[in-house]
Formats: sequence, C-alpha cells, structure tokens
Amino acid sequence: MLVDDFDFHLPASLIAERPVSPRDAARLLLWPSDGAEHHVRDLPDLLRPGDLLVFNDTKVIPARLFGRRERDPLVAVEVLLLKSLGQRLWSAMARPARRLKPGDRLLLDGGLVAEVAERLPGVDGLSLRIDRDDAELLPLLEQAGAMPLPPYIVAQRPADARDHADYQTVYAAKAGAVAAPTAGLHFTPELLRRLDERGIGRATVTLHVGAGTFLPVKAERVEEHRMHAEWGEVDEAAAEAIRAAKARGDRIVAVGTTSLRLLETAAREHGELRPWRGDTDIFITPGFRFRAVDALMTNFHLPRSTLVMLVAALVGQEAQRALYAKAIAEGYRFYSYGDSSLLFRSAP
Repeated sequence: MLVDDFDFHLPASLIAERPVSPRDAARLLLWPSDGAEHHVRDLPDLLRPGDLLVFNDTKVIPARLFGRRERDPLVAVEVLLLKSLGQRLWSAMARPARRLKPGDRLLLDGGLVAEVAERLPGVDGLSLRIDRDDAELLPLLEQAGAMPLPPYIVAQRPADARDHADYQTVYAAKAGAVAAPTAGLHFTPELLRRLDERGIGRATVTLHVGAGTFLPVKAERVEEHRMHAEWGEVDEAAAEAIRAAKARGDRIVAVGTTSLRLLETAAREHGELRPWRGDTDIFITPGFRFRAVDALMTNFHLPRSTLVMLVAALVGQEAQRALYAKAIAEGYRFYSYGDSSLLFRSAP
C-alpha cells in the first residue's frame, strides 16, 4: 500500500485550537451513518446496555520546559521530557539539539538543572540527568512545566493555563504520557454518570502516549514505516471485564486509538484478551484481523498518518475516505481539540 492512499486535503480553518465547552458538546460523527446529527453527549443513546467502554487512564505530564544553556546564556533551549530512565536520567527531545553537547548544563523553568548525558537516536533526541528524583520532579512539573501540546497547535499559539485542564481527561490517573488520549477529552463527570445509568460498562487500561504519535510517515510504502513503541498495561480487572462482555455478546468500544492498539496487542498473542504489560509497537493497517474491539471512538487525524490507516483498517478504506470527506464537507473540527467519531467495525 502507498502512504499517498491515505492523503487528503484539510482546510486549515478546520484545525481546532481550543476545545468546545462543555466537553461533551463536541460533534460526533456516527459510522455507519444514521443520517442524524449527533454530539458526544448522545453516547448513552447510541450505545446499548451491556456495551463496554474501554478508557486509557494515562495522565499527561506538563513536561515542556524552557531555559538557557549555562555556558552561553544567549542560547535559549526548549526541552520535552519523554520518559524516566531511572537514576534521575530522562530521555528527552530538545531544541536546538545540535548545539547541545554531553556535559552541557541547562538552567530550566522551576529552578531545574539538567545535564546533557548523551545524544540519542532520533530527531532532537538526548538523555538528560536531572537534579531531582522523580518523586520531587513530577510535582514540580505540575507547577513549572507547560503542557506538551501537539505541534500544529503550538505553531499557532503557546500553551497556557487553560491547557492544563483542557489537555487532560477527567479520569486521568497514572502519570506518564506526553500527549493526551484525545478521544477521552470529550468526557465529563455528568456524561460518565449517564452512561452508568444506562447500563453501559467501563474498564480502564493504561498506555503512556509518546511523542512519536506526532511523527510523520516519511516512507512511500506503508509497510516500510517503523512504528514507535509505547508502554502499556491491561490488568486482570480490565481483561476479565472484556472477556465477560464478549461472553454475553456485548460490544467492546475502545475510547481512542491508544486503547484500541493496546487491546489488540494484548489479544493477538492468544486470540483472546488476557492481562498484558510491556512496550507495544503494533501497526494496524488495512487487512488487520481485529480480535478485541468492535467499535472505536476517535477524533479526526492527520493526513498520511498511522492513525488514519488504523481507521481504514477498522471500517475499510473506502469508508474511511467517505467519512473523512463527509467530516470536511460538514465542517467537523479536526485533531486533538476537535470533534469526534464513533466507528463500528466492518465485517471481517
């Protein structure tokens, strides 16, 4: 398959810079369509009692920091902490990475001092030794760090105080992500309550979304692309809830592509869902055999992206092209702060 097969023109006016308020007022494109206009708040009526929603409870770290290089204060630096490596070491992306050398000390927001330990493979990759352990660092980042908004938002405006709430799900629990599981941003406590009253189940898994989710696909052919790896976990409670729902004949609805990728990773080794934890680099493209998920709630994604390919795998390539054409023609808002969709899997 060619990556060009997943390209489309998106008017810049449809890229959302802020979410709607309240969160569940976002539009929801149902596929297959029933011809009606829907919003996220309609979910209790679009699902059946017994269906199981699977949420990703990862929590975004405000991990973007700004500062100066100590030996040359005229060199401004921007750092995005990605993952703790232990012993106060973090993998990170930095700008301007080419001007930073091992041994350079960076004076960052919140009084943090970071020393460049080594260059890492990948764009702008470094490992940094931070002058605080994780137990002290994470609370400090909540005060001093900026939310790691996607590049297409940062290009239009800087992150601000509103983003600390807007770019976090209301059920976020386990810190570790540098990007939000954006389908979950649409949920409110009131909507969760109404889903409970309707008899629609809930389970949670954890996948710490990495910066690789924003990397463009540079290969010409889909099969030449190498996926980034992200850490995730499906615990026994989630696995049992999913197995029970399937045994009843009820549907598993992944809230976000992160939940879907994690569930399909956990299911593919055994043909059924079992507890699982580790790094996943699963790449879901047309022809993929789904074992866990019946439906997906997801926002509208970048042209030529692996997430558009995932949508095409779920509903079929022709349906993916049709629903994106419909979304653009009808003015749906795209990307992290945009509108959403509820997509039911096509027959295998």
